[in-house]
Amino acid sequence: MQKFTLDLKKFVFLGFGLALLVSSGFIFPEDSRVFIHELLNKYYDKDGQQEPLKRYELNVTNTGFCRYRKIYASGKEEFFSFNLSRFKSMDYYGDTKSGQLWLHTKNDDVIVQTRKDKNGDIDSMATYLVIPLKSIDEEKLNELADRFRQLSQIQLSVNK
Repeated sequence: MQKFTLDLKKFVFLGFGLALLVSSGFIFPEDSRVFIHELLNKYYDKDGQQEPLKRYELNVTNTGFCRYRKIYASGKEEFFSFNLSRFKSMDYYGDTKSGQLWLHTKNDDVIVQTRKDKNGDIDSMATYLVIPLKSIDEEKLNELADRFRQLSQIQLSVNK
């Protein structure tokens, strides 16, 4: 009986180890969302705007949306949002000190809303979203592009 108990303990221990090993090989959507959210906020260039910003919000939601809101010192607000399943590609224009991250979508999939502007409130659609970044290296940008592609594929399979 004691040998049976010892063998059972070994089997359970190896089962847990195997399950941990298998599950650690996959990137879960939540991990990618958190990674993208933290990286974009960490390297965001608040000073890389044409007008001074009062504050900004940059989020990747659990429902698969990338949302970016800018509130300028003048009171003007700009809001951009797109579903990650519509993500097409990413470009970075600049150097490691500062630049612009362009997130392209498949069609006119980026919702653009402007409020409290001197030209009035405007709702429109766009094919890209531009986020100013600073002090980011090539390795982080490549990882970011990979995570966007992975989340896009996951969102496509979830939305079907």
